[in-house]
Formats: sequence, C-alpha cells, structure tokens
Amino acid sequence: MKIAVTYDNGQVFQHFGHTEQFKIYEVQDGKVVSAQVVDTNGSGHGALAGFLAAHGVEALICGGIGGGARNALAQAGIQLFPGASGDADAQVEALLGGSLNYNPDTVCAHHHDHGEGHDCGSHGEGHHCGGHGHSCG
Repeated sequence: MKIAVTYDNGQVFQHFGHTEQFKIYEVQDGKVVSAQVVDTNGSGHGALAGFLAAHGVEALICGGIGGGARNALAQAGIQLFPGASGDADAQVEALLGGSLNYNPDTVCAHHHDHGEGHDCGSHGEGHHCGGHGHSCG
C-alpha cells in the first residue's frame, strides 16, 4: 500500500491545499520499504486528490485540510488522517503501529472560530471565508 504525507522539510505540512510536496511511502507487511518526495507542480486543493490517486496513494496524513479537499479525497477512495504534526517519517511509523495522533475532525489550518456550517477552504456548499458577510478574522 502507499501512504502519502503533506511534506515540508521533514515535517508534516499543515495546509493540504498549499502543500508543494508529498512524501509517498511504499508499505509492505506493515513496514516502509521505500519512500520518495514528489512535487505537486502547483496543483492545489481538489486537484491534489487526483494527483495522489494517480500515484496509487491509499492513505494521506496531513495537518489542516478544507472541506472541498476532504470530499475530493473521499471520492478518490483515499483514507484521511488529518490533524497530524511533527516528523513525517515518525507519523507514518505511528500510523503503521496504530499510535498515530490525529484529529479526524480537523477541517481548517487557520483555527478561526466560524461557527456551524462555515468551512475554510471549501469549494462546496455553505459559506466561504470572506464571502456572504462572514469574515475570517
């Protein structure tokens, strides 16, 4: 199986839609057998799900992620582990060992209080930051 991590200088990058690199780990028998860092070449948000799917990725570890990207990953059949941070290699080892510290409810890397139904980075329904009279501050 293949696991991808939003990657920046060895760490889990905290904003999925703006990540410039993924580190993709090839896993066999519960162990990492190889890993490579791949550039997204400017793909962002929803396009990244297709990028990962094209690389055969089955799971993604990331920091913050918007609702639109979550939906795109779900449609691509990629399992999501958001809200992770720290050393990328260590997070993959933790996932394989069943001890990954992540938050399945992480939707936004900005941590502003929006209230119900407001979603940072979503391109779907609902309200956008800065639109419809809702500010991101």
